[in-house]
Amino acid sequence: MYINRNLEIGKLLSERSLFLLGPRQTGKSSYIREQMNPEPSLVYNLLDKKLLLRLLADPTILRQEIEARNLKDCIICIDEIQKCPELLDEIHLLIEDRHIRFLLTGSSARKLRRAGTNLLGGRGRMRTMHPFCYHELEKHNFSLEKAMYTGMLPPHYLSVNPDEDLNAYTNLYLTEEIAAEGLTRNLPGFSRFLQTVACVNTQIINYTNIGNDIQLPRQTVKLWFQVIIDTLLGFELEPYTATVKRKAIETSKFYFFDMGVVRSLRRLNTITPGSADYDEFFEHFIFLELKAWIDYQNSRTLLNYWRSKSGFEVDFLLDGKIAIEVKASTLISVKHMKGLRALREEGFIKRSIIICRESRPRLLDGIEIYPWDYFLNLLWNDKILT
Repeated sequence: MYINRNLEIGKLLSERSLFLLGPRQTGKSSYIREQMNPEPSLVYNLLDKKLLLRLLADPTILRQEIEARNLKDCIICIDEIQKCPELLDEIHLLIEDRHIRFLLTGSSARKLRRAGTNLLGGRGRMRTMHPFCYHELEKHNFSLEKAMYTGMLPPHYLSVNPDEDLNAYTNLYLTEEIAAEGLTRNLPGFSRFLQTVACVNTQIINYTNIGNDIQLPRQTVKLWFQVIIDTLLGFELEPYTATVKRKAIETSKFYFFDMGVVRSLRRLNTITPGSADYDEFFEHFIFLELKAWIDYQNSRTLLNYWRSKSGFEVDFLLDGKIAIEVKASTLISVKHMKGLRALREEGFIKRSIIICRESRPRLLDGIEIYPWDYFLNLLWNDKILT
């Protein structure tokens, strides 16, 4: 079964080339095969070892094959482009000479940048492919508790044995694949690091404390965080610091790219409402929805969080104007509004929203209280920023 994705890249590719990046198994290849319109005139899959070795030995083969077909003003897809960064020079030339738009997919831009390439000198835009989002699964009997258990990576969410698949993903890809890319040689240390970071998911990053927990230097921990972010396995949520009445802290928070990966790394059982971990996973779920919505539909929207040095906190800010607090409670009261009220005193907030598990939307003290599915329908229909 193929489930249509919210990402639309046809218009972007009609104008210029595009990097479509995302972790393994987010569905990039399936999207190109099943949903992309118009279809590429030619596809190169660099997971084909024989093809990869030919192109590594002589990158000009790409240009020779395209010239032999006399292809012009069309779309060509190259999957797993990070495996052969040398192709970017040929691609650059073909864009200039033949007006070809390239769709270049991969799991990271880190290796491309390290190879000294300039990512087509600004001739290519960039988009990120995320795991499933709520809007894609809404008509397929979506279950929030299931999503917290399996995660939203398509093979895991649709799997009959998600635990086994998640264990393989975390043990093989998140460690060995990253090590094979030359990003770290200390595989046992990196494995411990991933498990520790999963325990501080959704929290403010403290490199020193994490280093002490796994007995590694602070600089190594900082470098490995950057590895995770560069390979799109996690996101850094920067703080909003422009408040005047209450001084804000300036340290970022961290979120993994998938809830199931976090559960697997922490070896947790089912995440049930009322459990100690449910609030954290509920916040994580909303963050991932906001991040996917921004990358798919509103790429210029800024996403931050705010925390004052005196302890007031708001989970998310959109463009510094819309404040969003996430509470897993089924009944919101005034005590849940302290952070939103404190931030509202600054005078620039246009909307204050609480996302929760109540059954119906309501308004209390000027703060919009939304059931999580009601909010996500507004979000994906572009009715939050307006």
